[in-house]
Amino acid sequence: MKLHHLRNATLVIETEKHVILIDPMLGKRKTIAPFTLFRYKPKRNPLTALPKNSRDILSKVTHCLITHLHPDHIDKAGEVFLKRKSIPVICSIKDEKALTQRGLTIIQTLDYWEPQHFLDGKITGIPAKHGYGFIAKLMGNVMGFHIELQNEKSVYISSDTIFTEHVQKVLTELKPDIATVACGTARLDIGQPLLMRMDDILKFAVLAPGKVFANHLEALNHCPTTREELKQALIQNNLMSKTVVPNDGECVEY
Repeated sequence: MKLHHLRNATLVIETEKHVILIDPMLGKRKTIAPFTLFRYKPKRNPLTALPKNSRDILSKVTHCLITHLHPDHIDKAGEVFLKRKSIPVICSIKDEKALTQRGLTIIQTLDYWEPQHFLDGKITGIPAKHGYGFIAKLMGNVMGFHIELQNEKSVYISSDTIFTEHVQKVLTELKPDIATVACGTARLDIGQPLLMRMDDILKFAVLAPGKVFANHLEALNHCPTTREELKQALIQNNLMSKTVVPNDGECVEY
């Protein structure tokens, strides 16, 4: 199995039989308005261009999973790509109507904690809480995914979430071989962080039974945590050996 990290939360899971795109933010630099105006510099998003090898990787995509509707997870360019290639989409039952209205081909919808057949294996929708305190309500519903394909390592896409009892349950009971974690510690101009603080990222990495794949870094103006800061914290806590912090365009083989 290969995990191709494209940018932010956009990644591609490539197996022998399937190529699954997660959360396609595929637009050019500066095509999305700033997410904060005061707390951090109001730069337009994304801050970085897609890596040069993304076209080749995207040309192989057979399916797409969408965790939630925020523009840094599905943007206009992502929608165009999915429509143009008629890529079958799998999403939360709560997002089906909105994504269908945008013209996407929804072939499967998931509810939380209800496993379903998926390709040659199964998939389970996992609750995600997008922020600490009241801000999580404003952020709306988010779904993570636990994916188990035949003869492949299991993957947990935790999505935009803080550390919760649901996250802990996946790591300790479902025991994914690979667990992705959004590490940018995003914040809006109001409220607490929208993603895990460093202590929760480290807790996630400690509890993960297999490998950890850190993303959602250095692509958006409201995500202050850098790859270097994350790496230093992982090194100090002896967690770097099980964690990868990929650069845009990097492929990690498992």
